[in-house]
Amino acid sequence: MTKKKVILSGAAMLVSAVVLTAAIQRLLQPKYMSDVVEGNLIADYYNTGMDHDVVFVGDCECYENFSPVVLWQEHGISSTIRGSAQQLIWQSYYLLEDTLRYEKPDVVVFNVLSMKYNTPQNEAYNRMSIEGMRWSKSKIDCIKASMTEDESFLSYVFPILRYHSRWSELTADDFKYYFGAKPNFFSGYYLRADIKAAEDVPEGRPLTDYDFGDTCWEYLDKMRTLCEENGIQLLLVKAPSLYPYWYDEWNAQIVEYADKYNLPYINFLDEDIMSETGIDYQSDTYDGGLHMNLYGAEKLSSWLGNYLTQKYALSDRRGEPQLAAEWEEISGRYQEEFTRQTTNIMLYGDIHGSGVKK
Repeated sequence: MTKKKVILSGAAMLVSAVVLTAAIQRLLQPKYMSDVVEGNLIADYYNTGMDHDVVFVGDCECYENFSPVVLWQEHGISSTIRGSAQQLIWQSYYLLEDTLRYEKPDVVVFNVLSMKYNTPQNEAYNRMSIEGMRWSKSKIDCIKASMTEDESFLSYVFPILRYHSRWSELTADDFKYYFGAKPNFFSGYYLRADIKAAEDVPEGRPLTDYDFGDTCWEYLDKMRTLCEENGIQLLLVKAPSLYPYWYDEWNAQIVEYADKYNLPYINFLDEDIMSETGIDYQSDTYDGGLHMNLYGAEKLSSWLGNYLTQKYALSDRRGEPQLAAEWEEISGRYQEEFTRQTTNIMLYGDIHGSGVKK
């Protein structure tokens, strides 16, 4: 065999090995379709039309408490939520950086609960916030900022290093959604139509230190500066979730920061604002006060839509044909999912239709 043939043969074997490894890697990676669907939130953004007036960043208090469909239907505001479970503030910052590669919104809404975490927390949540990001410097920096001591950067570059042992855990979903996920969300919103009233919500236990950490302040400064450099208005919010507990001492620090930099801050736990939104913790939460259900999210979004329209003079864009068509598709799926869940609740007692028939 000539030297040229040896080189070509070796190259062919290398390419085959890479393709096979990539195929196996894709099979072994979690699909987040039937369980822990929140794992697909970050990747879902890239499947949407990227023409948004408002972008939310933050944890579950964003993607379960605000409905972009309501903002569109009632106010003609095009919005999306780049949220993920236990999204840490540095992850919010790098996701915002990533978003600005595709679009430049007028307003960025950041939910401040993650200020309570000053260090990396949990690999599983890290991966749900990071793995769905497209590769860029922002993703690389996000990985480096987020890794716990037991994680390695290479396992994010080559997920097979992390998921090689999932062979025994594979389900039908791993094959059914091998080439891509079905749309489970509505411009980043996770719809829940079930109801579980807030009862016996625990009070916050005293802390030895109420001060937010230096890393959190650093990234809040970076987020504020990034918005300023791009002519974007930054709006700080605290969603009306009753738990995890939001301490008065924490709230005071956000108020002070907002006053210092002339930023608006909306604490939806404020009694006056709560009264204006009409939130009822007996009917507007699906998990005892941790998150809003559809009914609570729609009330909250209706109030916020009025605020955004008045504060930032956002235009009503419902007359734009292409954008209206995109939102018509999202709104149609939204109504279908609401109907599916309420039907299952009525017939079986839960949104999945897996309970005992009534």
